[in-house]
Amino acid sequence: MFIIDAHLDLSMNALEWNRDLQRPVAEINQREEGLTDKPDRAKAVVSLPELRKGNIGLVVATQIGRYVAPGNSLPGWHSPEQAWAQTQGQLAWYIAMEIAGEMTQVTDLQSLNNHLALWNDGADNTDKPIGYILSLEGADSIIDVGFLESAYQNGLRAVGPAHYGPGRYANGTDATGKMGANGIELLKEMERLNIILDATHLCDDAFWQALDNFNGHIWASHNNCRALVNHNRQYSDEMIKALIERGAVIGAALDAWMMVPNWVRGESTPRKMNCNLEVMIDHIDHICQIAGNALHVGMGTDLDGAFGKEQCPYDLETIADMQKVPSLLKKRGYTNADIENMMHGNWLRFLRNAWK
Repeated sequence: MFIIDAHLDLSMNALEWNRDLQRPVAEINQREEGLTDKPDRAKAVVSLPELRKGNIGLVVATQIGRYVAPGNSLPGWHSPEQAWAQTQGQLAWYIAMEIAGEMTQVTDLQSLNNHLALWNDGADNTDKPIGYILSLEGADSIIDVGFLESAYQNGLRAVGPAHYGPGRYANGTDATGKMGANGIELLKEMERLNIILDATHLCDDAFWQALDNFNGHIWASHNNCRALVNHNRQYSDEMIKALIERGAVIGAALDAWMMVPNWVRGESTPRKMNCNLEVMIDHIDHICQIAGNALHVGMGTDLDGAFGKEQCPYDLETIADMQKVPSLLKKRGYTNADIENMMHGNWLRFLRNAWK
């Protein structure tokens, strides 16, 4: 089945992890043997060949560059200008992948339809480019709101105003507090440019404020359910209902600590915590029960988001194993139409509505 993944940090992995994503995952991991600078060294599960193997032909691919003020212990850059430069380097990598024939940017209905026609022409996918929709995870790198226009011209189509901690435009995971005037200004400029608001990572205060101040299209690229894992990174049932009312699609994430309760980083293992793909279906099912249908869930795996095999479902060797999900959904009683919607159809409906 054709799959859309609404959240992958491909360029971050290419530049900060120094991974050649044109190579098979096994080759990437072999080259990283013995390295200890990142927790997921030699445990990668994502590369461009694996996406093709899994028939994951369209992804929402990020740029990310966090600004950290003095005293902020999170990893990041010491000025917005440095963060901006980092995201522009990431953009340069995507462009290089396009030139190499590995990827192709999708920015509007025509490019979307052209790409879907290519991937569904019945021919072998081995040499087909992966389509990508450019997204910005955390808006810290937008030096001022005037920079958003040039980012849009370069293909940016979705923005999550916050990531982890306090942000320049909005506060994110593990932080609290509403957006200031510049955050509201960002939302209005996103609305003017028809940039999708990615509500993922917004702290509760900023989440509700954003919904009140943004009249454009909203999705949540990679989020799970607070009712199943009680942490501010997840969405409460009330937040899920509010997103559904706005026509949002929520991407199911495969980071183990977001999937099962009581995960201890560096100690817990997926098998000991019984974290498998069935657990993702639990989160999907919870959202579907709230919605009363299967029209508001998609895939948003985040499988290269600074973790790998050590912190993803134990029955997933590479991202190509997302092809196991349809049969698991069928086992839970979902219809073929439901499954097609959750694997790609809901994201396509959302995009066609946003870009019409």
